[in-house]
Amino acid sequence: MSNDMNRWAVAIRDSDRPAYLAIADVIAEDIQSGRLSANQRLPTLRKLAKALKRNFATVARGYAEAQRRGLIDSRAGSGTYVREMVRSALVRRAAPGLIVDMTMNMPPEPRDRSLLQRIRDGIISMAGDGDPYALLRYQEFGGAPEDREAGVRWISRDVPGLTGARVLVCPGIQSTLLALCSVMAGRAGDSIACEAVTYPGLKGIAAQLGIRLIGLPADDDGIDPEAFGALCASDLPKALYVNPTLNNPTTAVMSQTRREAVVDIARRYSVPIIEDDPYGCLPARRPAALAALAPELTFYLTGFAKCLGAGLRIAYVVTPNARYSARLSAAMRTTSVMAAPLMVHLASRWIDDGTTRAMTLAVREESRLRQQIAKDVLRKAQYISKPEAFHLWLMVPEPWSRIEFATHLRSHGVGVVVSDTFTVTGPAPNAVRVCLGGPADQNECRHTLEIIEDAIEQPPAMTFRGM
Repeated sequence: MSNDMNRWAVAIRDSDRPAYLAIADVIAEDIQSGRLSANQRLPTLRKLAKALKRNFATVARGYAEAQRRGLIDSRAGSGTYVREMVRSALVRRAAPGLIVDMTMNMPPEPRDRSLLQRIRDGIISMAGDGDPYALLRYQEFGGAPEDREAGVRWISRDVPGLTGARVLVCPGIQSTLLALCSVMAGRAGDSIACEAVTYPGLKGIAAQLGIRLIGLPADDDGIDPEAFGALCASDLPKALYVNPTLNNPTTAVMSQTRREAVVDIARRYSVPIIEDDPYGCLPARRPAALAALAPELTFYLTGFAKCLGAGLRIAYVVTPNARYSARLSAAMRTTSVMAAPLMVHLASRWIDDGTTRAMTLAVREESRLRQQIAKDVLRKAQYISKPEAFHLWLMVPEPWSRIEFATHLRSHGVGVVVSDTFTVTGPAPNAVRVCLGGPADQNECRHTLEIIEDAIEQPPAMTFRGM
């Protein structure tokens, strides 16, 4: 391998990466090109250190990095070899220095030019709308009547029969959820029931307010009604929190039968329901909202962060009655004063001119395309998802642990979220959430999923021991 080592020495010298990473990179490149083949023996550490004019520790660290990537194996008493099952795909990485963020559950961004222009036009046109000071003054919390009516028009597809009196315009779902939890469970130690694997924002709110979260078992049809009923009989919670449509993180959609059963139990024990529905606008068909089944019990939350973009911090909450609207408004005034009038005005405009609907349809279609890419690429993977979701729930195969798997992916430029972040009760499943909306386009989405598939196909490398 004398010629190879000379070539390696030049490549490592010219690389802008640390020498030990450059050593692993040249091994990967030679495997990919076919210059190194499976079971081929590599130079000893001392021989390679001498050829590269590098110290022994740097070369040992380079071999350790190549082994961690699954490229080589050390055989006691025999030497170091290219792994028998190594494939060229194993050396896929994100661009140097780049982390493709598949941790934030943001909608994919359709690149349709006419839609982008429509968004630009909507933002620009606000400058010509009447008195600009009207959008810079304090406004009544909950929105002006015309903005509440715009919210009614947006929500009425899922919650029919609404009036503006039951709708509040709020500054994002998270701050609304914080206020709701403080109203529902106002004393430290009060409990709220939820899925055993649930939205991590709820966990953060509960920790801040001193609320006990009680996780209920759930499957792809939603929470177990019998478990909910047993909890109500033994330790009545102050409220039930559910994310019933395209659940974050599992993508489960609570079935119509389960929804009806949960509503019956909530009525029996007078337990208020917090229905967090940021993804409800994405499926073409979905079961009836819990707020439609039990309007007298349900607080229904939705917004634009998951169908337009996280920067449009406007949400709507439907309350059971005027009394609860007043209590919630009072709680939210103390922390957020009001929703930003400029954003409220833009949201109402886009509801009325159809931009929100057009954007939702475009996000739905882009999500379907990315889910199809996932189906094509993740052939060896076990995961749960839905066509309109822009995330998936990936089961981590043995012998990987979820922590090792996520760390390995991060070292290859891909960020995912481990199940511990979402788990309320019981051991965390050996799973990670993968968000398909983070990659900039479908090509980047495919490439990052290929990196994930490569990791699934290869077990973690054995711990490096003095080669």
